[in-house]
Amino acid sequence: MSEHHEYSEQDVQREVTELQQRSATAARIFDLRRIIGGLFVVYGVIVTIAGITDDDAAIDKAQGVNINLWTGIGMLLLGVFFLAWLKLRPAVPPAPPEEQAE
Repeated sequence: MSEHHEYSEQDVQREVTELQQRSATAARIFDLRRIIGGLFVVYGVIVTIAGITDDDAAIDKAQGVNINLWTGIGMLLLGVFFLAWLKLRPAVPPAPPEEQAE
């Protein structure tokens, strides 16, 4: 025996609204700017710490440039840029398609 469910227009609208909210939340969570910015900040902190703790031999090996420090600072700046971009211009989910009147 199969069950037949009657859905009211309100039930359908409620379900559509809930799915749209979930979709918008997923779009914000998985925005690539958040992932890329977060990774650059984390790796930037690691490389900057490595640059701060480098000894003279490592710096001499790079012709007197503390390459880890400068690369780490650059990564930090890029990561902060991506996160600021995300904050200033958040992703807007696409508008739902309009129902066609028949």
